[in-house]
Amino acid sequence: MNYIDYVQENIDNIIKLAWCDKTSFEKIKRIHGITESEVIKIMRKNLRPRSFKLWRARVNGRTRKHEKKRTLSEKPFQLQSYV
Repeated sequence: MNYIDYVQENIDNIIKLAWCDKTSFEKIKRIHGITESEVIKIMRKNLRPRSFKLWRARVNGRTRKHEKKRTLSEKPFQLQSYV
């Protein structure tokens, strides 16, 4: 199976991952081996124009879609602070 056949076979899963707010583009690349720009092309081709615009607006404002932009808490999780 070549790369194009693999992407075509997994297009539904790629779209689901791209819609999910918690899934970063880096994770999609690790799972399916496609870059952010390829995900955008897939979304543009397979979604209706209005749906694509809504998705792009959501993705542009989300730091969770990019692992490098995420800021992690400096303090480690401690159960005592929540009890």
